[in-house]
Amino acid sequence: MATTVTDMLAAARAVVPAITPAEAVELVHSKDALIVDVRDGTEVKASGKAKGAVAVSRGLLEFRADPAAPTHDPAFRTDRPILLYCGSGGRAALAGKTLRDLGFTDVRNLGGFKDWVAAGGEVEPG
Repeated sequence: MATTVTDMLAAARAVVPAITPAEAVELVHSKDALIVDVRDGTEVKASGKAKGAVAVSRGLLEFRADPAAPTHDPAFRTDRPILLYCGSGGRAALAGKTLRDLGFTDVRNLGGFKDWVAAGGEVEPG
């Protein structure tokens, strides 16, 4: 039987816990957490991104996160929490599972960009 998107999201959410915007801000300050926006570039450009977030579309995440890749971004370190968000939380969950598969142990789903904004999270141009 084929795996469905619902199955994939359930598996991702089982290993990538949700986090609130307030918890995210605390982790950034106390543990040097990295916030990652996994939306497409057009989405980020249209609305901006969380202040200080690294914008890496979900399709390029593995190439930026894997230290063995020539396109590795040194901001991706396994010794710091990684907090992901997207439009509504689904892509962030799937991206979080991918990072877990790559060996990142502290990965959390911040949900959707709209949740960040609604909670008063700071935004900067994308």
